[in-house]
Amino acid sequence: MHKVVLSVICLCSMMVLKAQEHTKPLQVSFFCTNWGMSETWEAFCKRVKAAGFDGVETWLPAEDSERKEMEAALEKYGLELILLSAGNGNTFDAYLENFTANLKRAVAQRPRLVNCHTGKDYFTFAQNEALIDAATAISKESGVEVVHETHRGRFSFAAHITKSYLEGLPDLSLALDISHWCNVHESMLGDQQEAVELALSRTRHIHARIGHPQGPQVNDPRAPEWKDVVQQHLQWWDRVVEHQQQQGNTTLTITSEFGPPTYMPVLPYTRQPVADQWSINKYMFEQLKARYTQ
Repeated sequence: MHKVVLSVICLCSMMVLKAQEHTKPLQVSFFCTNWGMSETWEAFCKRVKAAGFDGVETWLPAEDSERKEMEAALEKYGLELILLSAGNGNTFDAYLENFTANLKRAVAQRPRLVNCHTGKDYFTFAQNEALIDAATAISKESGVEVVHETHRGRFSFAAHITKSYLEGLPDLSLALDISHWCNVHESMLGDQQEAVELALSRTRHIHARIGHPQGPQVNDPRAPEWKDVVQQHLQWWDRVVEHQQQQGNTTLTITSEFGPPTYMPVLPYTRQPVADQWSINKYMFEQLKARYTQ
């Protein structure tokens, strides 16, 4: 009898251990945008590393000399890389060719992931679908994750439009910059909860910028007048984290992406920014790291 009980206990313990093996905690990595960078890659990466970020998100430099400078600085300071990619062209065919070529160059760098500004808001569903399908094929061939950013002017410019793509394309994953939707819909999206929830469930990368009904970037998220708006964004990001955990994913990336002047509001005549971009992005990183890496 004792042997049977002992065997059952051992079996249960093994089952618990096996379950624990498959429920690894979500590892959130934090990236810093180089948008508005005015110093060298060496100086910028040194500052990013000292602040505690895990990596940098940037467009692939056009010049080989700058690309090599970037690669050397990233390696020196042990920083990961997320690349942005997009397309250009006066016709859809030209855009598709350019989009595909740019994405292939990006995945060749072996970044952590590639965040695409995909398509146009005036392209047809079929045209934007062709771009997304091309990106999916490149991602599967290269083994590099590719996501598509919710952004004004792209296929994903609005919540209800993006919902139709998510419903029709099961391989579509998002980089969530929901600040754009607040601006496009002139609301905090309380009347589009179904579309927003679907987007949150398909998000693999977050751009941590705070938008509001009249713009894609508040002047300073630390200011008390933005408390409710900031809290709404935090609730959205919390849901992304919950979805990733429920889906069994073990990694998530977040980029602090407050932009420089004049994306950052400026004073008239002098064009002086009303807040400091670097300090805000560092603040956002520190708040979210404390929130998601406990």
